[in-house]
Amino acid sequence: MSRKPRQLKESDLIQQIEKLLSKNPNTRYNNIQISRKINVANPPESIRQSVMKLVTEGKVVKLAEDRYKWETRATSGQNHKRRKTEDEILYSGTVDMTRSGAAYIIHSESVEDIYVHSNNLKGALHKDEVTVSVIESRSRRRPEGKVVSIEKRALTRVIGHIRIFNNYAILTPDNSRIYPEVLVHHNDILGSKDNDRVVVEITSYGRGQNKAIWGKVLKVLEEISDIELNMQSILFSNGFDPEFSSEVLEEAAAMSGVISDKEILMRRDFRPITTFTIDPLTARDFDDALSIQHLENGNMEIGVHIADVTHFLREGTLLDNEALRRSTSVYLVDRVCPMLPEKLSNDLCSLNPHEDKYTFTASFIFDPDYKIISEWFGKTIIHSDRRFTYEEAQERIETGQGVFVSEILLLDKIAKHLRKQRYDEGSISFESEEVQFILGEDGLPTGMYVRERKDAHMLVEDFMLLANKRVATFMATKAKPEIPFVYRVHDLPNPDKLADFALFAKELGYHFKMDKPDQIAESFNRLALATIENPVLKLLEPLAIRTMAKAVYTTENIGHYGLGFEYYTHFTSPIRRYSDVLVHRILFKNLTEIYRGDKENLEKKTKHISDQEKKAAESERESTKYFQTLYISKYIGQEFDGIISGIIEKGIFVELPESKVEGLVTFDSMGEIFTVPTSRLKAKSKISGDELTMGQNVRVRILGADPDTRRTDMELVIT
Repeated sequence: MSRKPRQLKESDLIQQIEKLLSKNPNTRYNNIQISRKINVANPPESIRQSVMKLVTEGKVVKLAEDRYKWETRATSGQNHKRRKTEDEILYSGTVDMTRSGAAYIIHSESVEDIYVHSNNLKGALHKDEVTVSVIESRSRRRPEGKVVSIEKRALTRVIGHIRIFNNYAILTPDNSRIYPEVLVHHNDILGSKDNDRVVVEITSYGRGQNKAIWGKVLKVLEEISDIELNMQSILFSNGFDPEFSSEVLEEAAAMSGVISDKEILMRRDFRPITTFTIDPLTARDFDDALSIQHLENGNMEIGVHIADVTHFLREGTLLDNEALRRSTSVYLVDRVCPMLPEKLSNDLCSLNPHEDKYTFTASFIFDPDYKIISEWFGKTIIHSDRRFTYEEAQERIETGQGVFVSEILLLDKIAKHLRKQRYDEGSISFESEEVQFILGEDGLPTGMYVRERKDAHMLVEDFMLLANKRVATFMATKAKPEIPFVYRVHDLPNPDKLADFALFAKELGYHFKMDKPDQIAESFNRLALATIENPVLKLLEPLAIRTMAKAVYTTENIGHYGLGFEYYTHFTSPIRRYSDVLVHRILFKNLTEIYRGDKENLEKKTKHISDQEKKAAESERESTKYFQTLYISKYIGQEFDGIISGIIEKGIFVELPESKVEGLVTFDSMGEIFTVPTSRLKAKSKISGDELTMGQNVRVRILGADPDTRRTDMELVIT
């Protein structure tokens, strides 16, 4: 991907650096990171001199190890005593609470996580975003620090049992390992009785010496199964409500799905053209469809039709505000917590077969060599002729038989052409494995398997990527100055993590080139191919993904490194992503004119959506972990073959290849003392000298599995 870095004159360079640091006041950058973030071709010395001018002006603080941050106190109007920045470094990160009450701060600026003693947490809770000051500890093998400030609270609601006492009530969380007790005044218990299971919303986190956390009861829960309790707890603890308010549901219920002649006249009519959807077997909402028609001149038109959610979801309504608050649908193992009420997601907006539906379309004209010669974006109306499952579409690709087989085969050929082109231009071929569960009638897992991605899945993905890329390109190049827009961006890999990864890959016999961004992408793709010949290298794929930055939404485009795209957005899933709703609105307003909205307000929304996306991903991981632990709990005492998938100071994590269940084997259980280097890619016994390395095959016995804490304990079986 060509990022086209530009050479700036000094005044413009200083302005761009000031803009970057002031917008990210809690982030620490070195000169290389600054250069990459603002995408300039100025030499390193020029960057350094410009940063130092801002330091001299008192706008920027120089930290240890040649890192810099925005001087927040310079604009706060407060005269605090300045910290000795050469002795102390500030980082921002997320709290990962341990059973002991201490925590690790997970952050992206270093390979190592930061240990914080319980006395130094300053009231921070699990998953809170915090700023920590770090002083290298001589007594520990990892950085140790203390929380300076809590930037954003993660926990807003808790599920547990309430006990009523004379002066107040106390909620004891069901997962008390990481969630705190909450005090409730008698007038806030909502009629709950002693020992009722309730949902409590936190109203005060406590300050200073008063560490008490206070809340109010939102809902009294009926007796529910353990599975139901855990799924609701996962959603509530991550800030997602399983239910919509009556006001929001009433607003949705009042909406009409009648297709009007007046509206049809304002749209391009695709109803006569062959159109179908391809989705998972269990899908209930269909937000994208593909159409195909042959033109008289020998070309073909492919339409990527997306549910026109914004036709129903009017800006500023209760329903719209609720959709923004949620920002995303959350897909747990046995349910979906939707962004939109069912009336919209499964009815009005869903592109159900044999129904006329409003859509927003990205249409592409391909010549016989599959080259795009023109494109069109606009509001449309379609009529889906058939709903395909992925399995049904795959059957047509493999057998060449069935209804609409010629259309699917042609789409598959074009998709493969687009895919090859994408990889040739720098897209990285990495796929994380997705665990699927077989659930019994009682909701319990009876089996597990890793979903296999086939041509039908990639066919749909390639056309969605095309639409997302071309919409972003259209908006980014439409006018100067820029039109504020929502981009999906992906930064370069973390250089420290990448260096450690390259060293470990070398130990497994794989040479990883990392001098230039295009070399990194090429090395990743070579690795994907190498895993086919050497399955041992497959262990490197999840490790490689961990070196990557996280993709986020923002108005500041830096391109999408992983896909190799200069411009990228999300346009294709507005039923389940609010980012796409924003994209639809901005794109539509700019089809016939130039419309520039408030960029600052839009950036706030993109930040919120990115935060919600992280919480949704965490919810989905917790749900998967819960069902994995539930599944493996049936096999206590049994032995399995596994692979070492992680190493920490306490022990090793072992993954069972078939089920992807991951358990902890403590060093204590081995009767030896191990040292773990900071890279955490191996552990060496101080007694025997034996080494345990990432990717090593081992035999383990299941000692215990606790679904409530999502923890599986194992021990090594000596063979």
